Amino acid sequence: MPKSNDWTIIKILAWTESYFKDHSIDSSRLTAEMLLAYCLGIKRLDLYLQHDRPLQKNELSNLKALIKRRIQNEPTAYIIGEKGFFDSDFKVASGVLIPRPDTETIVEEALKVLGACKENVKPKTIFELGTGSGAIIISLAKVAPDHLYFASDVSVTSLAIAKKNAEIILSKTMKDKIVFFAGDWFSSLKKSPEFDPIFDQKFDLIISNPPYIPSKDIQTLQSEIRLFEPLLALDGGRDGLDSFRFILDDAHHYLVPGGTILLEMGFDQKEGIQNISKQYPEYQFIEFIKDLAEHNRVALIKKSID
Repeated sequence: MPKSNDWTIIKILAWTESYFKDHSIDSSRLTAEMLLAYCLGIKRLDLYLQHDRPLQKNELSNLKALIKRRIQNEPTAYIIGEKGFFDSDFKVASGVLIPRPDTETIVEEALKVLGACKENVKPKTIFELGTGSGAIIISLAKVAPDHLYFASDVSVTSLAIAKKNAEIILSKTMKDKIVFFAGDWFSSLKKSPEFDPIFDQKFDLIISNPPYIPSKDIQTLQSEIRLFEPLLALDGGRDGLDSFRFILDDAHHYLVPGGTILLEMGFDQKEGIQNISKQYPEYQFIEFIKDLAEHNRVALIKKSID
């Protein structure tokens, strides 16, 4: 790491990019830009508008500390404390799952279910299981604010981050429209005092990005995921399908007739989810939505109208 304050933004960007490449860091240029912009407290675009600005000694020292964290495989999102998702920047922290671009597929599908682009749509009630950073439920509320939103998570850390994200991202009139509460899957509905006023009300849409990685595959994940992201949000049990079993075993009790379940899934879990859903006569329809890579990414399951 250079020590001289003669190093300009453009020079330090080039050096950091090369250093990251030498250490096999993915998206080395983008990562260098994100860390330097964060270190300087400016936007990435400003790096190029101020390309000949020399870095001060303390700025170089701070950047060096960030670079060391990244080459030890700590995710960039944890280092800078946020991750872009569906046109918003979400705060993240250790212990909170980092939102992925693939998860935008479930948001897009949920907006279709909610009829977000149609006029005079009857308000619906939505419940997210395992909200994490709140990326899914907040993105929905931002685009489709006329619905009622509820979200739970077993992690107190995640709930705190989700609430903070709602305050930052949503308008003042919307930030309190999402009710967040703690609980494990549907048990939260029975234990949460926040939910008491509408306990008898069923949902039009239940949505979740549950843990779905088979336990045996956890050790094969990239080290920045395996060593830093919460195991609770990744490990789906022996075959990766435990969460789907828990959800589908209870979801029909909390859905209106004809209500919808949207579940993010692994690309190779179609048959397993089909087999689980077939055990319940309450579910009459299932289809699979592909992501941009043409992988099965979301399972859409409908409750019978009868």
